[in-house]
Amino acid sequence: MASIQLAGVRKAYGDQAPVIRNVSLDIGAHEFCVFLGPSGCGKSTLLRIIAGLEDATDGDVSIDGRLVNDVPAAARGVAMVFQSYALFPHMTVYENMAFGLKLAKTPKAEIDHKVREAARVLQLDTLLDRHPKALSGGQRQRVAIGRAIVREPGVFLFDEPLSNLDAALRGQTRIEIARLHQRFRNASVVYVTHDQIEAMTLADRIVLLQTGADAERFGSIAQQGKPLDLYHHPRSRFVAGFIGSPRMNFIDATVAHVMTDRVMVVLAKSGEQIDVCVDGQRLQRGQPVTLGVRPEHLAIGHAQQSVQGVTVLTERLGEHSYLHVEHPCGTLVVKAPGDANATPGEHVSIDVPPHACHLFDADGMALTRTAWAAAPLTPLAPEPA
Repeated sequence: MASIQLAGVRKAYGDQAPVIRNVSLDIGAHEFCVFLGPSGCGKSTLLRIIAGLEDATDGDVSIDGRLVNDVPAAARGVAMVFQSYALFPHMTVYENMAFGLKLAKTPKAEIDHKVREAARVLQLDTLLDRHPKALSGGQRQRVAIGRAIVREPGVFLFDEPLSNLDAALRGQTRIEIARLHQRFRNASVVYVTHDQIEAMTLADRIVLLQTGADAERFGSIAQQGKPLDLYHHPRSRFVAGFIGSPRMNFIDATVAHVMTDRVMVVLAKSGEQIDVCVDGQRLQRGQPVTLGVRPEHLAIGHAQQSVQGVTVLTERLGEHSYLHVEHPCGTLVVKAPGDANATPGEHVSIDVPPHACHLFDADGMALTRTAWAAAPLTPLAPEPA
């Protein structure tokens, strides 16, 4: 088993802006850590720095307490699974899986035992004599994983291993990787993906890397934590918009009143008033903010607090549907039962629960959410006339 420590890691190419900016991170032994983010955020570069395939411009990388900045990749005790499989086409499955062990001059009997055991676990035992061209994409990826397993490394590194597979194979292989992690609990895993479903279902911890127009934050950690912590308690609009599918609904608004346990905002284009259960003591009346609410927290129907819109599209997915509702502030997505009967052009009322809303300040940072309270709305201070 091995832990990984990154301390102030920075990566820049020449005079260009850094692609990795001051990343400090402790990844524990046994942990399944997912680097998540859109294309270009630096997650694969960070993985390659851990592997020793890239050098950090600044900062330190340690594996199991040992500084490895100047240690070559082959001596770091890590195994990497690439997006492109990287199999030798002229070798059989057996030979591909055994290749690293042969280079390490492992005894033949030990090689045979390790390869056949890994093949059994990965359900490749009947394919050992085949060449890669005779395998499906999912089988090739399992061979690449098997080649890593036989080395019994302290750290497994996965660089978007499922992106070349179709949807069905991605789901199947994702389950296999999760099972392998449970089986080989003596190794830590660092897994890179832009697919939040993979991250949410596999990770013990997600590390979401920042992108966007803010150059000072690009390539830094936007937020890290357990998957549901990022989902329910995003620290910024960037995190809230990236985690969740469909994405969170965002509406421009202005602060109308600041209360002890909530904030009342006025939606920018409709003038509708919405209460949001957040601690708004650092807000001021008239300040621009962004209201955020997830599709599953909205509902069609009249309620104490609602906004009005017109349905334009219904996505029927069987168990549930997504209603696209045109609102003066933009299109809102509402999760509804699968048999929801909303026709295009129908006027609807959308329930917006105060306790389910998020609020982001002008810098895109989230305000702390408060517990729902049914007490009367009490301003912190009298509002000016």
